[in-house]
Amino acid sequence: MMPRRRPDLSLRRVTTLLVALGALGIACGRSTTEPDAANSVANAAAKVAQVAAAVTGQDAPLADDQLDGKHLGFDTHTYPGDRTMRAWKTAEHAPYSWVGYYLVSPCHKDASWSGKRQPLTGMGWGLAAVYVGQQTWGRTIRPLTAERAAQLAKQKSSCNADFLSADRGVADGRDAIARTTTEGFAPRSVVFLDIERMQKMPQAMRDYYRAWARTLLQDGRYLPGVYVHAWNAQAVHDDLKAEFLSAGVKDEPRIWVATGHGFDESKSPKDVGFTFAGMWQGMIDVARAVADIKLPVDVNVSSWISPSDPARAVD
Repeated sequence: MMPRRRPDLSLRRVTTLLVALGALGIACGRSTTEPDAANSVANAAAKVAQVAAAVTGQDAPLADDQLDGKHLGFDTHTYPGDRTMRAWKTAEHAPYSWVGYYLVSPCHKDASWSGKRQPLTGMGWGLAAVYVGQQTWGRTIRPLTAERAAQLAKQKSSCNADFLSADRGVADGRDAIARTTTEGFAPRSVVFLDIERMQKMPQAMRDYYRAWARTLLQDGRYLPGVYVHAWNAQAVHDDLKAEFLSAGVKDEPRIWVATGHGFDESKSPKDVGFTFAGMWQGMIDVARAVADIKLPVDVNVSSWISPSDPARAVD
């Protein structure tokens, strides 16, 4: 979803470095006016996102300068600040109606979004609450022995592939409920569990996310949704749907699919290739400017003005 989740070579790290180098080259290579320089940096940022994507193996189509379509949203690791969020919402032809809202979670320790739900909704933003839980990180998962658990505790680690289990899914599900409640989200709001791409999904991951979803469903205050790469989307959807049916919940699970293949801001989420897709993330770490304020963002299209809020569903 965002570079926030990769402990090794992240897309955002590569992109940030390349953008900085590109900006330095622009500054040193020729004389230009300030607006031209800013635009050059923005264009360079969008282009180097492509290079970064190639390095890290992620999808990041080159961003166009213009945005079209309804229910566009973005997400970014760190809260951009009230001034920026207000400007991005109130500017003429402002394209985005919603934003990813990152709860403090095992694999997303940044707390900059905390306490911002009310200010953001007051500005008119829709929200997609995101909980970045445990990931496989492409590793072979080791049994969590007492010795291994003690080692992780000593390291004060809360984010590790070896944590993946049904028991941890229950614990992280309870944590997600508590944090969503603290942030003041209304009952029955949807919380999206971040599930990064896996070439091969281990059983421990399935046990983890099913237990996480089951915990929310049994509690009843919030509904579980998932953010998942297209590679794993069908399997995760089927598992989540089974949990909904088992809990007697008639709502369809909200699925946020990530892939850059064929993405265009004017398309419907279902155009990603899954009829169950309600959201589609198709651009990663692209430079966008609204009201002359630039941010590195992931670009999404949603069937809902506010993906976490059932009361505002439109499609």
